[in-house]
Amino acid sequence: MSPEQILDAAARLFAERGVDAVGMGEVASAAGCSRATLYRYYADRHALHVAFVHREARRIGTQIAPAGGPEDLAQTVLAAIREVRARPELLAWFGAADAGTTAAIAQSSEVIEALGMSAVGDPAAARWLVRVIVSLLVVPGRDEAEEREIVERFVVPAVTRRP
Repeated sequence: MSPEQILDAAARLFAERGVDAVGMGEVASAAGCSRATLYRYYADRHALHVAFVHREARRIGTQIAPAGGPEDLAQTVLAAIREVRARPELLAWFGAADAGTTAAIAQSSEVIEALGMSAVGDPAAARWLVRVIVSLLVVPGRDEAEEREIVERFVVPAVTRRP
């Protein structure tokens, strides 16, 4: 049993039941391992959550790495949002019951901040960009066109402006 297999099992459960509704015993059972094996890799549920978020953030970051420039930043942000919405195990993190857990991890994660830094190059702007993306996932716009307008009109100028 590998850590990846455990995270894969957790992903299936997150998609089915929501993030905070899934316990460690359920993850162990779904992964086909003992609780002792699960705890060998992940000290607690928070550690499991962080490992899952980091793995998925790296995957998305690799898929949609920004090429540079404001036009690319808008495309990168919108692509990240589309990718999360396309995957039930990721979208589960942004429902009403789980948004608090998501926000806490997103704001404390060095991996997510590093991905934001690769897009905007400024720590404060990177943290704000993460907040915006989480916000759009928790409270979506009316449609993709409205979200594009928000990102292009407000987000890109705010994070690319140099003091």
